[in-house]
Amino acid sequence: MTDNSTSQQRPAKPKNNTFLELIFNIIIPSLILMKLSGEEYLGIVPGLLVALAFPVVYGIYDFVTTRTFNFISLLGFLSTLLTGGIGLFELDAEWLAIKEAAIPAIIGLVVLVSGFSGKPLLAKLMLNPTLFNLNVIYDALAEKNNTSVFKAKINRANHLLASTFVFSASANYILAKIIVTSNAGTVEFNEQLGEMTLISYPVIAIPSLIMLIGIMVYVVKTITRLTGLKFEQVLQQE
Repeated sequence: MTDNSTSQQRPAKPKNNTFLELIFNIIIPSLILMKLSGEEYLGIVPGLLVALAFPVVYGIYDFVTTRTFNFISLLGFLSTLLTGGIGLFELDAEWLAIKEAAIPAIIGLVVLVSGFSGKPLLAKLMLNPTLFNLNVIYDALAEKNNTSVFKAKINRANHLLASTFVFSASANYILAKIIVTSNAGTVEFNEQLGEMTLISYPVIAIPSLIMLIGIMVYVVKTITRLTGLKFEQVLQQE
């Protein structure tokens, strides 16, 4: 009774709203940069600042409402600030391409190093006690002497996760080089930046998501095969 009443009284954490993330991080900034950066509207610098303000403000709002903070969110915030710095200081467009590649590359490196440290980041992300009954899984693995094999498979999946960020870094760099060819501090630069932001979602994010789903399927099949349990049996029961 005590556990049930405690769990009932504990307020559930608000979940991230994917639709709002797309609106405030992708669509609105892209439209402002592409349509409102001309001198007849906001102007070059104000247009850039207004566009970049949306993901920054939404990121702060999301942190306040969900009370969650992670490494990837920090990189996203830094990415926005760096983009603004490149535009405001009118740096060469090559720096934008480097920045676009650097963020996912850093994440991929962190994921890769975590595997060599013996604590793969993928395990922390996917082997979640709220989703899987870890005690049942680990007991079944130990019973079948498959614990070491399972760790090797998870490490391989961790390498696959790192490779998705390598893909993202490469694709980001190529996309930036192809689309953003104008000098920073010009209307053309803002418009091309908006176009790149808008196109990057279907061109890069969706393929990355498909690869991530493939990795999740690989992990689930590994769990069921090495434990001899059915998928329903490894899930956490409410």
